[in-house]
Amino acid sequence: MAKYIVLIYETETPDGAPDPALAAEYAKHWSFMDEHKDAVLAGDALQATSTATCLRSDGGTVTVTDGPFVETKEALGGFYVLEAPDLDAAIELAKEIPAPRGGVEIRPIAVFDA
Repeated sequence: MAKYIVLIYETETPDGAPDPALAAEYAKHWSFMDEHKDAVLAGDALQATSTATCLRSDGGTVTVTDGPFVETKEALGGFYVLEAPDLDAAIELAKEIPAPRGGVEIRPIAVFDA
């Protein structure tokens, strides 16, 4: 079985708070996790991008900055780590992830031999 991370991107509210109008959509995440508990290895929502801290290295010095590195219309709002036999199966699972104001990105997790 392979592991995949599914990144959930959505339009963030101006203050970063959850949109009360989407409470029913957010509740669908609990249903998704319950329905696919054998495939969902981890998952969580993230706080607003305004709480982000970024570290950038210029070859010896690390600079710490507040906020996201780039400004985009959609922000990374959460993630799931899924286990699936292949990418096609991961895609089928990811199609059920609620992202009413955005979309998801699926990426295989790299495996390094020790």
